[in-house]
Amino acid sequence: MKAILIELPSHQSSLLTVKKVKKHDFDATFHFHDFCELSFVQKSNGKRIIGDSITSFHDGDLVLMSPNLPHMWYEDVSGNHPQKNKSVEAIVIYFPLNFFEKVCTDLGDLSKKRTLFEKANRGMRFSGKTKKKITKHLEKMTIIEGLPQVIEFFKIVNIMLHTDEYELLAGLGYSYSYNEKDTERMNKVYKYIMMNFTKPISLETIASIAHMTPPAFCTFFKKRAQKSFTRFLNELRTGHACKLLQNEKLSISDVCYESGYQNFVNFNKYFKQLIGKTPSTYRKEFLMINNF
Repeated sequence: MKAILIELPSHQSSLLTVKKVKKHDFDATFHFHDFCELSFVQKSNGKRIIGDSITSFHDGDLVLMSPNLPHMWYEDVSGNHPQKNKSVEAIVIYFPLNFFEKVCTDLGDLSKKRTLFEKANRGMRFSGKTKKKITKHLEKMTIIEGLPQVIEFFKIVNIMLHTDEYELLAGLGYSYSYNEKDTERMNKVYKYIMMNFTKPISLETIASIAHMTPPAFCTFFKKRAQKSFTRFLNELRTGHACKLLQNEKLSISDVCYESGYQNFVNFNKYFKQLIGKTPSTYRKEFLMINNF
């Protein structure tokens, strides 16, 4: 998560870099780098972009990413005093893709690890018992150094190699298509959307953020995000609505408007289109599962 780190390790530095992060909030930046990254969010919640995927994250989020996969973490802002009592705690590990080639000579073992990091080209979010096992080793890695730390890391990799408790985040057809100029422009666009998605955002407004005409922006955004601006915005809003629907104190009408929709018809239409069920059905199923 470069967003909360001052710098990434250099190619000449240690093969394995472990960061224990504790800050006031995310300095959200859409970016990519040349290292594999394993990120464990201990305390924070918000929205996360990985490739063409936009989802919510929360305490306990654990994601593995291969090099050059564009990503961004952005904390949810709510209430009259959004900065009050906020903090971010995370453990982040950086390592080069050839790490295992430098320390392992078993070709069969290397083949398995390459398969793992091919999956991580789309971002892998771990869950269940797998996540619990991995995070224990991660926490231990922050208080040890040298060979013991490397041994703990290999234990983590071994767990990841033998689990099916994960989901791939970016789409199957996602392919990296960014350069430095594109990334800077998309960073401005994403930051504006994240800060304003609960309000109306016109195509003219967002195009001006990118210093482009609306037609040029639509083409640019779809090529880089691999989805239209309208779909991206609706995915962000419906994902936020899913989180709000888990709060029984909010009416579905409240959720509609607090998610950025201006009318209930559009809210129901896009929610069902993207989530596969109506907002009321989603809430009923969520409450049934969590009150079981």
